Amino acid sequence: MLLLALDTATPAVTVALHDGSSVVSESSQVDARRHGELLLPAVDRVLADAGLRLDAVTGIVVGVGPGPYTGLRVGLMTADTFGLALGVPVHGVCTLDGLAYASGIESGPFVVATDARRKEVYWARYDDVRTRVGEPAVDRPADIAAEVAGLPAVGAGALLYPDTFPDARAPEHVSAAALAALAAERLAAGEELLEPRPLYLRRPDAQVPKNYKVVTPK
Repeated sequence: MLLLALDTATPAVTVALHDGSSVVSESSQVDARRHGELLLPAVDRVLADAGLRLDAVTGIVVGVGPGPYTGLRVGLMTADTFGLALGVPVHGVCTLDGLAYASGIESGPFVVATDARRKEVYWARYDDVRTRVGEPAVDRPADIAAEVAGLPAVGAGALLYPDTFPDARAPEHVSAAALAALAAERLAAGEELLEPRPLYLRRPDAQVPKNYKVVTPK
């Protein structure tokens, strides 16, 4: 097994190789505006560091979000392209699950929250680092304060809103190394992973204005 994992659902552009037992190489850069520019060089870098070629990869792992539309689609389109070109499966993993797995919190419950912009967070609650409770959601921090009160919280969204998440902890952003390790563990256990489809939770920021009139030539 050699998994190529990548995620662009947060400001981190993160890539890793995992051989089924451990991480072989990894790269992470935080730049919310350069996902498309940074992702492929990061893939080249982790392959070069490992002394491997792309055709050695036996599977692709990609973070499916939730995340902002523009950044998230960069990773998913790249993963789909690699999968088609190499003829290997593409496995989706919830980005919040990757953060939970990397948190190192020994016992739950706890919360993972990433920045959803618009003064909102993408979030989910976990019983432990492998077990999410319910589906991810997007909300204003003040609206979920009662639900998360007293719980440790991981992620950039938690760090942004200390009034709601007073016990905020690292990591701030997801790492592809954690995604790959979680995916490898689930695959080894015979579990089915997610389809590589984006988990947006809301409409894109760019929308056609209301009352927009389409003008077509006669």
